[in-house]
Amino acid sequence: AAPRVLNVNVGVLGHIDSGKTALARALSTTGSTAAFDRAPQSRARGITLDLGFSCLRTALPPQLGPGPGELQFTLVDCPGHASLIRTIIGGAQIIDLMMLVIDVTKGMQTQSAECLVIGQIACQKMVVVLNKIDLLPEGKRQSAIEKMTKKMQKTLENTKFCGCPIVAVAAKPGGPEAPESENPLGVSELIEVLKSQAYLPSRDPLGHFLMAVDHCFSIKGQGTVMTGTILSGSVSLGDNVEIPALKVTKKVKSMQMFHTPVTYAMQGDRVGICVTQFDPKLLERGLICTPESLHTIHAAVISLKKIQYFRGPLQTKAKFHITVGHETVMGRVMFFSPAPADFNEEIQENVFDFEKDYLYQEEYLSKDSNSSEENKENDQAEVQLPRQQWALLEFEKPVTCPKLCLVIGSKLDTDIHANTCRLAFHGVLLQGMEDKNYTETFLPKLKVYKLKHKEGQVERVMDDYSVIGRSLFKKETNIQIFVGLKVQLSTGEDGIIDGGFGQSGKFKIRIPDGLKPDTKMLLTVASKKKSKAGKGDTTKEDESSKNDSAQPVTISLLFKRYVFDTQKKMIQS
Repeated sequence: AAPRVLNVNVGVLGHIDSGKTALARALSTTGSTAAFDRAPQSRARGITLDLGFSCLRTALPPQLGPGPGELQFTLVDCPGHASLIRTIIGGAQIIDLMMLVIDVTKGMQTQSAECLVIGQIACQKMVVVLNKIDLLPEGKRQSAIEKMTKKMQKTLENTKFCGCPIVAVAAKPGGPEAPESENPLGVSELIEVLKSQAYLPSRDPLGHFLMAVDHCFSIKGQGTVMTGTILSGSVSLGDNVEIPALKVTKKVKSMQMFHTPVTYAMQGDRVGICVTQFDPKLLERGLICTPESLHTIHAAVISLKKIQYFRGPLQTKAKFHITVGHETVMGRVMFFSPAPADFNEEIQENVFDFEKDYLYQEEYLSKDSNSSEENKENDQAEVQLPRQQWALLEFEKPVTCPKLCLVIGSKLDTDIHANTCRLAFHGVLLQGMEDKNYTETFLPKLKVYKLKHKEGQVERVMDDYSVIGRSLFKKETNIQIFVGLKVQLSTGEDGIIDGGFGQSGKFKIRIPDGLKPDTKMLLTVASKKKSKAGKGDTTKEDESSKNDSAQPVTISLLFKRYVFDTQKKMIQS
């Protein structure tokens, strides 16, 4: 039997020009097809444009089980250019271990921070590589490295990579122009660190087959080969696979893993799949899957968390670049939270309950959100935050993705030189809406409500059991739809709106338990003064308007209305 090969995907991420590609080249022994800046435009710019892949094989370290075997690191060289962050997000979903490459002369830069964010979302382990140590003068090299190491440890303190290994190297001493004979520094130590960090990634052959294709080309007399990494499930010779973007299904004719023919591959493997009668130009990169296992959606409900480095609030109705699966599209968001009584409920992972009521939010609630203005006045420093929050995403064009997948929202139009993190939130897609008319067919099932509070004033008393109110409605409002709703007077009585009164938006309120004597007095005094003042006694008028405004009796109307209720019903508990 062939020796066991364990594949671990290592993402090489970092700021542009930190030397990622040179590092991957120094580490690698077997180049895979997509390796090393193969795109002509990338060579010209000297930047990695696509996810380059190459691999490194070494003996299986003892912690990964007994027996002969090889450990294969597939190095996923992720582009660092800010505008290419979309590609990185695609690459991050297949990464077991991340190498964050830092230029030792520059330290953390904007994209290094963004890479860190992506790493925290998509990956469990990290190694930091301080590259280009050959640029430090030899006498001061050690102390400069120690200083930067301390700095990095501090940066990582509040992340899940706290305490991760930090290794100093020079992948290409002398820079890109130097002769190949210059040996890299520290790379063999780095390989030992990678081996110590390698773990058996949890791979699951069950579930639908889904593969991220990063390369597609034809081989004469064979057919078309699609290479990529299997994100979930497994694939065997003779299986049918679908190319969902093209709605085409093809049969797997042959498969290879690093130049070796295989009959089976599973989650986490890098594989080339050969099919016939398919034009490679139609699919440069994208997804292939078990037929019918992906859905194409126009909108979605997601659970989400804000990314701590993103500056500024996340506002409802704002537009974000939404990365879902392997696509990035523009989308509009609407945030909502549990109803206040459920703020502390247990978090429901990967499901969304359409039976429950949810509260509409103008923005994602966080420690620094503006909704705490009124609390500042009451000196309540502690803002109550829900344990879980959701958003409705509405896409500008439909996206094809797995049923449960990672979602990242970013503001990619921010100036790429601005020193800010452009990733705003991340979450999980809980429910996609496949129907194009989802606003009619689906959204009414989503019970997100707004609390409405209207205030008016009592104009005068009619009798012991009714008053006339004003200023609660505009003149043109149809008061009929409010008939029967409960209101409360500021003096404590409960009332019910009985109908309109006259033409100017005034209305009649029935007080089932009758007015309190005090209230009646208050209102009778106010209206008497008014009528006297009308007889041309100006001094009185000034006095009365003072008194009148000092103690008007107000009317409060509270109700909730569901955002997606087509009938706009008003509901009172």
